[in-house]
Amino acid sequence: MGQLSGLDYSGKVVLVTGGTKGIGAGIARSFLEAGAQVIVCGRAAPEVLPGAGSAKAIFMACDVRDLDSLKALFDGIRADFGRLDVVINNAGGSPSADAGRASPRFHEGIIRLNLIAPLNVAQQANALMQQQVEGGCIVFIGSISALRASPGTAAYGAAKAGVLALVQSLAVEWAPKVRVVAVSPGLVRTEQSHLHYGDENGIAAVSAGIPAGRMALPEDIGNACLFIASPMAGYASGCNLLLHGGGERPAFLDAAQSAAH
Repeated sequence: MGQLSGLDYSGKVVLVTGGTKGIGAGIARSFLEAGAQVIVCGRAAPEVLPGAGSAKAIFMACDVRDLDSLKALFDGIRADFGRLDVVINNAGGSPSADAGRASPRFHEGIIRLNLIAPLNVAQQANALMQQQVEGGCIVFIGSISALRASPGTAAYGAAKAGVLALVQSLAVEWAPKVRVVAVSPGLVRTEQSHLHYGDENGIAAVSAGIPAGRMALPEDIGNACLFIASPMAGYASGCNLLLHGGGERPAFLDAAQSAAH
């Protein structure tokens, strides 16, 4: 990566929220490989921190849903590093739930984790970045769920749609010093894929419906974040980079083919 000056993050400080597992850990590894000093935060320290070669991420405890915890995180970053160049607003997620039967408290919790918390993270990051000569970049991790029906995770899809609107507004408010962008994955294969898609046969069946022939891997998302946060994408702001391998095969094609036979 260092051969491309725009993707050399030597001397840069990067925060990845929820960076201890899944997509977040993959993003953290990508920035470590590019030479960045990477901070990952979560509610509890992982058994193994994301690493690349001899480089390891630094863990700072934080519950992104708690404002006092967030303020302590950013106070710690100011004190320990004196700067923050990139924030990957990744923490989030949702278990599957029937929207007709889930409690209002459940829905509020999902919106809080996936929309309110990232806004609060971004606000804290912006306050620090605006004080820096070079500003900074805030990358929200969105989801394909924001752009199509999301049965089983309706509140999550609504929150992620809110994130896309938020990115556009913050990009205008915080320009020109701070760029705000979204990177929206489609289906990603992580250590928790079996919870959503079943065994290897289920994962293979889902993958067959994606034009690329596979789900994304965490490093695919990491590579996109490396690009979008770099000077090579310096004119990108208020936009959404969609990573879905070509999308999902439309159901009507299979229905028409079945009817023909």
